[in-house]
Amino acid sequence: MTVKLSFQLCTPYQYTQYSHHTNSNPQATMASVVPKVKLGSQGLVVSAQGLGCMGMTGTYGLPKPEPDMIKLIHHAIGSGVTFLDTSDSYGRHTNEILIGKALNEKGLREKVQIATKIAVRWIDDIPDICGDPEYVRSACEGSLRRLDIDCIDLYYIHRIDIRVPIEVTVSVSCFTMSANKLP
Repeated sequence: MTVKLSFQLCTPYQYTQYSHHTNSNPQATMASVVPKVKLGSQGLVVSAQGLGCMGMTGTYGLPKPEPDMIKLIHHAIGSGVTFLDTSDSYGRHTNEILIGKALNEKGLREKVQIATKIAVRWIDDIPDICGDPEYVRSACEGSLRRLDIDCIDLYYIHRIDIRVPIEVTVSVSCFTMSANKLP
């Protein structure tokens, strides 16, 4: 599987220029007023307002109806929101599947930046924080498959595994991913 991935070194963001348009179409007007920000130092530009998708698949109460959540994702993107935040642990993988379906349904992948996280895995219904490089590789492969994409725009650690030095988690993972191939 080929992967184009980068870890972002986050610094304070900078607003980019955007223009205010007057338009009789409210959707077009909304999309034009969501400012963009530079996230980190490697050129990632996202909407200043993102869509956190955690609550869509049962993290807070029961999962929401899938058609309603897909409609919400489409509305957010149509309104100018380009930054979608998910995790492999949200809904125990179902959140990433939902995001993938929503993007594929209307061919919206090129309009958004996807952030997903790793480090919370479930073992016998108990959350476990894991920063082991082998787990990170496996989690990345799983996220790419569930999201049905070949590039994660922002991949980061949800929680720090204090059993594994952060340098090991990040350096081994970055080295593997920077080679554009997962072992």
